[in-house]
Amino acid sequence: MVVMQSSMNIHLALLLTIEVSLFLTCVDGFLTRNPLVPDTELPHNEQKGQEHYDYSDSESDIYEPKKDWLHAESNQPKDKAVGSETARCVQCCDRPPHRRQRYHYYNEDPPEFEAIPQINLTILKGEKGDKGPRGTYGKDGKTGHPGLRGPAGAKGAKGNTGRFGEPCKMYYAAFSVGRKKELHSNNYYQTLVFDTVYVNLYDQFNMFTSRFYCSIPGIYHFSLNVHTWNQKETYMHIMKNEQEVVILYAQPSDRSIMQSQSIMMDLKQNDEVWIRLFKGERENAIFSDGFDTYITFNGYLIKPNSEN
Repeated sequence: MVVMQSSMNIHLALLLTIEVSLFLTCVDGFLTRNPLVPDTELPHNEQKGQEHYDYSDSESDIYEPKKDWLHAESNQPKDKAVGSETARCVQCCDRPPHRRQRYHYYNEDPPEFEAIPQINLTILKGEKGDKGPRGTYGKDGKTGHPGLRGPAGAKGAKGNTGRFGEPCKMYYAAFSVGRKKELHSNNYYQTLVFDTVYVNLYDQFNMFTSRFYCSIPGIYHFSLNVHTWNQKETYMHIMKNEQEVVILYAQPSDRSIMQSQSIMMDLKQNDEVWIRLFKGERENAIFSDGFDTYITFNGYLIKPNSEN
C-alpha cells in the first residue's frame, strides 16, 4: 500500500509539471506568434536565415526581412523546377523568437503594471470634532444700485374708526363804547373815559379804566370817531400800552366836523389799548352835547394766533 501511494504521488507530480510547462510554452507562443519549435530542431538553412533578421528598434518597429535572406542560395531549392526538398514557409508577420516581445494589437510594448497600494480612508477617519468658533465678519461690500420699484400691493383691509377729536375752538373778541360828554385839555395828558357800552364781549373792555385788555393774542382792528369843536384844535392818540401808535388830528376851523382814525394791531397776551388826549399847550377839545353820542371807540378780533 505504501509503495503504491508513493508511485501515485510521483505520477501526479510529473503530470502537474508537464501541464505547467505546456501552459507557459503556449503563452510564450501566443505572445510571439511563432511556432513552438526549439532552436536545435530547426534545419540548417532556417538557422542560417535567422541570423539575417533585422533586429532594429526603430520607432516604426515594423519587421522587414533582409533582401539577402530572400535571395540567399541556401533558402532556394536546389532544383528550381521541382525541388526534391520542400522549403519551410515563413510568413511576413512572423517574428523571430529572439526578438523582444511586442504588444501584438498596437505594435507596442505590453503595458507595465505597477501595484499601487490603496488606503481605505474610512478606516483611518476619526471621530467628528467639536464645532469651531465663529470667524469675524468680512468687510462691507459696495452699495448696489437701487432696484426697480415693485408692483403695487393689494389693498389692505379697512381700519377701525378713530376716536372723536376735540371740538373746534372758536375765539371771539369785540367791543364798542361811546361818550356823551365833551372834553377839554389841561396841562397834563388825559385818558378818554367812556360812559356808554354798546358791545363788550366777555367784558374784555374795562369801563373803569377805559382800556381794552387783550386775552386772546391775534390780529385786531380798532377805530376812533370824534366830533371837533369849532375854533379849537383836536389832538389825540391811539395808544398801545404806553406807546403812541397813531394820531387823530384836526386844525381849528369855523366849522365843526366828524373826524376818524382806524388801525390794525398784532396784540399779545395782556396788551392794553386806550385813547389819550394831548395836554393843552394850545386849546384842545372834542365836542359833545350831553345827549347824543358823538365819540365812539370800537375794536374786534380778526384772527387769533392759535390758528397759525
